[in-house]
Amino acid sequence: MKFIGIDIGSTCAKTTVLDDSRELLLQFVQPTGWSSVDTAEAIRVKLLQSGIDAQQSPCVATGYGRAAIPYANKAVTEITCHAKGACEIFGCRDMTVIDIGGQDTKIISIEGGMVKDFIMNDKCSAGTGRFLEVMANTLAVSPAELCELAARGRDTTISSMCTVFAESEVISLIGRGEKKENIAFAVVDSIVQKVASQAGRLYRGAGAVCLTGGLCDSAYIVGALSAALGTQVVSHAYGRYAGSIGAALCAMNVQ
Repeated sequence: MKFIGIDIGSTCAKTTVLDDSRELLLQFVQPTGWSSVDTAEAIRVKLLQSGIDAQQSPCVATGYGRAAIPYANKAVTEITCHAKGACEIFGCRDMTVIDIGGQDTKIISIEGGMVKDFIMNDKCSAGTGRFLEVMANTLAVSPAELCELAARGRDTTISSMCTVFAESEVISLIGRGEKKENIAFAVVDSIVQKVASQAGRLYRGAGAVCLTGGLCDSAYIVGALSAALGTQVVSHAYGRYAGSIGAALCAMNVQ
């Protein structure tokens, strides 16, 4: 039996397929685009090309676009799926999960493998992947290049957490001739401080702190978050798939 988990986020859609023994069979990511319905159909076709019929296999949907997947047997909240997926990825049942998504940031406190509490910033793009993307576009670099530049920058700050006003600050810094590395440092530091402030409301100094989401691949952000929180933040190669892995695990319980 194959179990499918699909996490359609605001910017990327992640798909994970597990077998009966929870072994990974297939995993892929693609842009969400403007239509979650079209994305869901593209995922169905891609699965079929790999010999997996989504309409004949247990499938659980999660994320921003979970209601747009007609062949899913069930829709499960992002918090539940990300928590379950993080426990599986990191092999830990007591942790604080920091998930930096495209349009929101989730902080999830997990005890004994169960969600104890969570905070979700979905009202403002500050401290999210979207904030980083907008600032990277302003500097004419990719988000990955922005993080690389930030590692070589210093001593510059952005005071506004609002994306619109922060972009104006970045443009002003460019106009003043500030080094690109220093501006990148200011951008990433503003994200890190915002996320660390949120995480600090749930993290009490016990258990692991694990980073998931699209920014979990950045060693610089992992290091900066570790410094801001005063504890080692860990990441994983499958970190961005936490939601879809959790959804696939939920699919194992579909009747």
